[in-house]
Amino acid sequence: MAFLSHDISMLRLFETFLENAPPLPLLHYVIRRSNKAAVSAGLGICTAFLCVTWSLLDYHQSLRAFLQDKYKLSLGSSIVYFLWNLFLICPRILAVALFALFWPYGVAVHFPLVWLAMFLWVSLQGTNFMESPGPEQLYRAMVAVILYFSWFNVSPGRTLYRSIIYHGFLLVDSTLLALAWLWDQSRSDDHGYLIPVVTTALPCYLLGLALRVTYYRWLHPNVQAQQEGTYDEVDANGTSNGLELRSFPAPDLVNRRMQWLAQTQFP
Repeated sequence: MAFLSHDISMLRLFETFLENAPPLPLLHYVIRRSNKAAVSAGLGICTAFLCVTWSLLDYHQSLRAFLQDKYKLSLGSSIVYFLWNLFLICPRILAVALFALFWPYGVAVHFPLVWLAMFLWVSLQGTNFMESPGPEQLYRAMVAVILYFSWFNVSPGRTLYRSIIYHGFLLVDSTLLALAWLWDQSRSDDHGYLIPVVTTALPCYLLGLALRVTYYRWLHPNVQAQQEGTYDEVDANGTSNGLELRSFPAPDLVNRRMQWLAQTQFP
C-alpha cells in the first residue's frame, strides 16, 4: 500500500499539471478578453493555483517518507516550500496569459518550442526511470510539461548550476512574453489596468527565489538536523548507493521506481 501510495502521488502530480496548469493561462485570457470576471472563475483560478502547488509539496513529502535516515518536513518548512513554488508559478502563468492577449495563436507556437527544449534537456540528463525506452520517453515528456511551469529535478548531484540555468531561462522567457504584451499595450488602452499587476510579477518571482534560498539555507530538514549538505534534492530518477528505504511488512516486495527515486533523492 505504501508503494502504491507513492505511485499515486506521482500520477497525481502529472495529472494536476496536465489538467490545471495549461487551462490557467486560458482562463486568464478569457477573463481579460471579455473583461468579465465571475466569482466562480476567480475561485477556479485560485483553486487551480493551489492544487498545482500542493501537488509539488505532496509529492516531495511522499518521496521523503521512504528514506530511512532522512527527516520529514516540519510545518514551517512545508509552508515555505509551498509558498516559493506558488510565487514562482504565478508570474509564469501571468506571462503566458499576457502573451496570449498579444498573440492568441502564439502560445500554440511558444509551448511546443519550450516543451521541446525542456524535453531535450531532460534527455541529456540521462533519466532512467522506466524499464523500457518507450515509457521512458513518455516520462520525459511529462517532466517537460512540468518544467514549462515549474522546477523539477531529475538528476542526482549538485543542482546549483542547473537551477541557475533553468530559472534564468524561465525569467528571460517570461520577461520577453510580458514585454511583447507591453509593447502591444502601448498602442491601446484596452487592458491598462493590468500594468500594475505586471509590475508586481518580477518582485513576486524574486520573492519566490528568495524563499527557495531561505528554505535550503535555513529550513531544510538536513539543516535543521545540523547535517552538512550542499546538494539539492532529486525529484525523480537516477541510482546511487548508501541509502536505505524505510522498513515495510513485506520487504521482498519492492517498488522499483520508488526505490530508484528515493535512493537518488539525497546523494
